[in-house]
Amino acid sequence: MGLLTFSINVTLDGCVDHREGIADDETHTFFTRLMDESGAMLWGRVTYEMMESYWPAVARGDVKALSPIREWAVKLETKPKYVVSSTRTVFPWTNTHHIAGDLRTEVQKLKDATPAGVLLGSGKLATELDRLDLIDEYVFLVHPRIAGHGPTLYQSGLLSTRRLDLISAKPLRSGAVAMHYRRECG
Repeated sequence: MGLLTFSINVTLDGCVDHREGIADDETHTFFTRLMDESGAMLWGRVTYEMMESYWPAVARGDVKALSPIREWAVKLETKPKYVVSSTRTVFPWTNTHHIAGDLRTEVQKLKDATPAGVLLGSGKLATELDRLDLIDEYVFLVHPRIAGHGPTLYQSGLLSTRRLDLISAKPLRSGAVAMHYRRECG
């Protein structure tokens, strides 16, 4: 069984608006490595639609991009992508699969079928999956910014506090820090 790892960009005040992070070559290299280490991507519909509207064009070369950004896009093109949605059933992007039905059962099946692990990149979906105790690890790229607005991480709340063990903390040149945590055992 693979691990479900939630990874997202977040500002110091908890904002997860993708426009607030630092999008440089080092950031893209970091997320490319994370994607390389996982067996599949998992998103909610809104995140999928945001990604689908941009990254396939970068992979095709229709959008000018620096090498690390294009590398991310090309690898994302071939990576299995799973989307949780109750309102959309057709996902034309290469290697994209729909997850419907009981969320706990379907995501657990995905984890069981993906020994290399699943990389989750949607904030709202993460809240739901955390409520179901399905997230095993967290990789937050904490940016040295205070956004002063939302959306924020776990904005709708959790039923209980998650205690985490620090696996690693790595500063990037931009001042962002990659924080890797695992759910506390016991």
